[in-house]
Amino acid sequence: MRRTGYQRRQTGGSGRRNADERNTAARNPAEPGSGKAAARPPGRIRIISGRFRGRRIPVAGLPGLRPTPERTRETLFNWLQGHLDGARVLDLFAGSGALGFEALSRGAGQVVLVERDRRACLQLSEVAASLDPVRCEVVQADALSWPRSPTPRFDLILIDPPFAAGLAAAALAHIHARGLLAVHGRVYCEASARDASAPWDDPASGSWQLLRETRAGDSHGALLAAAGSAPAATL
Repeated sequence: MRRTGYQRRQTGGSGRRNADERNTAARNPAEPGSGKAAARPPGRIRIISGRFRGRRIPVAGLPGLRPTPERTRETLFNWLQGHLDGARVLDLFAGSGALGFEALSRGAGQVVLVERDRRACLQLSEVAASLDPVRCEVVQADALSWPRSPTPRFDLILIDPPFAAGLAAAALAHIHARGLLAVHGRVYCEASARDASAPWDDPASGSWQLLRETRAGDSHGALLAAAGSAPAATL
């Protein structure tokens, strides 16, 4: 059957779309254990509130980089109202810096962002310099081996590692073993909602008290305190 010009154009368009899809899949390999291609991170994320409200932060286009969604960040920092002024904050597995920079914007006294990837660190350092180089420090290091020397304890520690790597429980255990959390400090930990059990329920992660939790899409987040440090009613 002879195809009309319209049909040929339609077929050609479909072919180009298929080629684009193949190229996209090649650039975004499947995330281990996810069963689907990993979504590319947005080019920029927005600081929601505080002195840098509305500022757009560039995100490095790295495989597996998954900035915490805005809705989840909004929920977390609503929980933390009144607890951030002057706080010393640690953002482990900082990635895009979405959590750490939001804490900085909302009044944290010092924010330390720890990230292993060199490209991500360069991006974080540029953003930190543009926002507040005095109160914001970027460290290129493995989260589970940092710090190598004693450091003051933190009032808030943010943990949002790559889900596929299964690092959340190990990070909680590291915080506990190294004594990184202040006596009345808080930990926010994010893990995959697909996990059979939450990392903070793992006995190897230490002893944690669950204060709040939230679920959004594939994410399961929890605000924690060291067991026995403070009753849940304080938040």
